[in-house]
Formats: sequence, C-alpha cells, structure tokens
Amino acid sequence: MRYLIRYAYDGSHFNGFQRLKDKKSVQGTLEEALSILNKAPVVIKGSGRTDVFVHANGAVAHFDLEIPIPSKRLVYALNRIVHPYIHVLDCKEVPDSFHARFSVKEKKYVYKIWFGAYDPKKYDYYLMYDKKLSLKKLRECAKIFVGRHDFHNFVSGERENSNGTIYQIKVKKRKNVVEITFRGKSFYRYMVRNLVGAMLMYNEGKCAIIELKKMLEKDYHKKLSTASANGLYLEGVYYE
Repeated sequence: MRYLIRYAYDGSHFNGFQRLKDKKSVQGTLEEALSILNKAPVVIKGSGRTDVFVHANGAVAHFDLEIPIPSKRLVYALNRIVHPYIHVLDCKEVPDSFHARFSVKEKKYVYKIWFGAYDPKKYDYYLMYDKKLSLKKLRECAKIFVGRHDFHNFVSGERENSNGTIYQIKVKKRKNVVEITFRGKSFYRYMVRNLVGAMLMYNEGKCAIIELKKMLEKDYHKKLSTASANGLYLEGVYYE
C-alpha cells in the first residue's frame, strides 16, 4: 500500500535530506522509523532534496508498506519515533501511480532574513543581515525572475536543462524579518539561494538590473553570491 506524508523538520539537526551512510539525514531517519513499523526495509521518495541546514514546514514523501496501517495511527506512531526534530503533519493513502517528485505541480519556498540586533538563538533559522534592506530594490529584482527562464547561472553544477518557471515572488516585512516567498516549478539545486544572493547584491548596489537580465540569457555566464542555507524553508508542495 502506498502512502503520502507531509512533514516538517529542523534542518540544523540533519546533514540534509538525502540518505547518508554515516551521517544523520531526514530521509534516513524516516526510513529507519518506517522500517520498524513495517517490520521490513522501507525506502521513501521525497518531493526533492534539501541541503544541509535547510528547513521544511511542508515537505512531502511517498513510500510503500507491506503491513497496512491506518493513516492516523501511522502519523502517531511515526511521530513517537522521529521526535523531536521531525514532525509528521498528516498522511493519506495514494494510488500506486503517484510519485512524490514526478507528480509535483508547484513548490513554495520561503527565505527568511533577520536584520535586527544580532541574536545567536536565531542564527540557525535566518540569514543574519547587517546592511540596510530596501524592499523596493528587492521587489524590482524579483520581477526579473518571475516567468519562464533559463536559470543556468543560478543553479549549482552542470545540467542539460536549467529551464524553469517561477509563478510568483513576494517580498514582505514584519518587524525585524524580511520574508521572500517563491512559488513555481522546477527549482534546482541552490537555485532559490542563488536568486536571493543576487537580490541582496542588487540591494547593496553590487550588480545592475541589466546584468541580472543578461544572466537569464543562454549564452551569458556569470556567478554571483549564494545566500546561506539556514534561512531557507521548503514551505509547501502541491499536486493539483
């Protein structure tokens, strides 16, 4: 029987999502818990991978169990094992044709920037930013990235295809926090962090709009800074 779970985790306590032989990962922790309940090895398929220190409030994964377990009971049992740095929010049965990665229609990421007085307790959960932030500049930059583009200058590693579509980028401020929300499809490795890095460089006057536009052209190659992982959250994954 195939199940879909939605879950949250504190990325500061894991070496990323992907299963690792000798290091603690989100995937490995969930698989160990599910294997105990299933009384046989279980492999989970996530909606995508997150890097070290990246957090999630709405990650999604699917898996198959040999022993059928009611969804509510499965949530309860899993949370007793994976507590305290992973929390399963809900669970449901899905068709065998469903795939947590390949069935995705949209993803939502949020990047959080703290620009108040330095607070070491917040370090693992925000980019600590000590420069002036212009919401106007961040929004000007965000407009460039919305739509379908070739994001080859904003991803890590070599890819045959770096085309992707960003449906929306919102910038909002509340007290000492600026949140940048990205909604779209086909986010690649480091892509959100590189886009945020470019937005902050534009905010600081270190690059121009015309240059950022050129970076979306196929034959233009340039790399800018990458924002730190600890400010990034996978906020939601959508299938309809």
